[in-house]
Amino acid sequence: MKALVLAGGSGTRLRPFSYSMPKQLIPIANTPVLVHVLRNISDLGVTEVGVIVGTRGPEIEAVLGDGSRYGLRLTYIPQDAPRGLAHTVAIARDFLGDDDFVMYLGDNMLPDGIGGIAEEFTARRPAAQVVVYKVPDPRSFGVAELGAEGEVLRLVEKPQQPRSDMALIGVYFFTRAIHEAVDAIAPSARGELEITDAVQWLVSSGAEVRASTYDGYWKDTGRVEDVLECNTHLLDGLHRRIDGDVDPSSVLVGQVVVEAGARVLRSRIEGPAIIGTGTIVQDSRVGPYTSMGRDCLVTDSWLEGSIALDEASVTGVHGLRDSLIGRAASVGTTGHGAEHHCLVVGDHTRVEVAA
Repeated sequence: MKALVLAGGSGTRLRPFSYSMPKQLIPIANTPVLVHVLRNISDLGVTEVGVIVGTRGPEIEAVLGDGSRYGLRLTYIPQDAPRGLAHTVAIARDFLGDDDFVMYLGDNMLPDGIGGIAEEFTARRPAAQVVVYKVPDPRSFGVAELGAEGEVLRLVEKPQQPRSDMALIGVYFFTRAIHEAVDAIAPSARGELEITDAVQWLVSSGAEVRASTYDGYWKDTGRVEDVLECNTHLLDGLHRRIDGDVDPSSVLVGQVVVEAGARVLRSRIEGPAIIGTGTIVQDSRVGPYTSMGRDCLVTDSWLEGSIALDEASVTGVHGLRDSLIGRAASVGTTGHGAEHHCLVVGDHTRVEVAA
């Protein structure tokens, strides 16, 4: 089996961050989403991975390299513009050959893994196997209508009156039959080759198409609030590890990671929280569910439930909550005002808030 990872999307819902970095590289618990994806794929025993990239391909390649650090061999496949998920299958045809493959959207987080679903696919080898998740409002998703034995009867894209609450999420398993389906379909009304149309073509042609229900945690990290929620979920599984320097006047409570080269001075850290390599926290309080990247600086501040990307700084701000602070961004204070602040701050930005 091979893997096809889709990392070419522009990430309009994650602006301003996606202006300056690929959305798939946003860190969750100090690890880029794409790295979480590759680890899940590696756990399946897959070694050959094609990565679909757009204009931000060089940035993604700079982070992932050749994949050897994850036990993988990565092949980068450029896509000139977003032309639909089925289009990525078409342009990856030479890489995929006639092998079975898993297609995985590079901004989807499934931290509980997909090993069980992969085993189901390998044992039965239907033409296609989609992964579905029960959602409260299916109208924003592709929806699968299922038979009693888990067979797919029909796929409907964003139905106004859904006949099922089982939404398609960002993992699909395919045999080579999908290539005939992709060749047979036409672009949708929005001008893209839709993977739902290709899978529906298989259903209509009488091929076996099955669905597996994912019961673990799933999140599409397409919005800031989704990134923060997913960060909270992953930090709940954190294990305490102190590799950096913590002075005697500081207090660490619960599951806290202080990475090598980080320094905590006269501060209180309440876990779960990660203090990244080279980061300095001094005269501050870092509350639960906070991830701080590399070489950050936090001085005379209090923050919780937030993510600070590499080289961000926070100075003199008390009550920073549920915030996402971009790379090399600076958050400081001016004047007096509200007790709490909630910020979404892009890379290389400077913000002043009421002290």
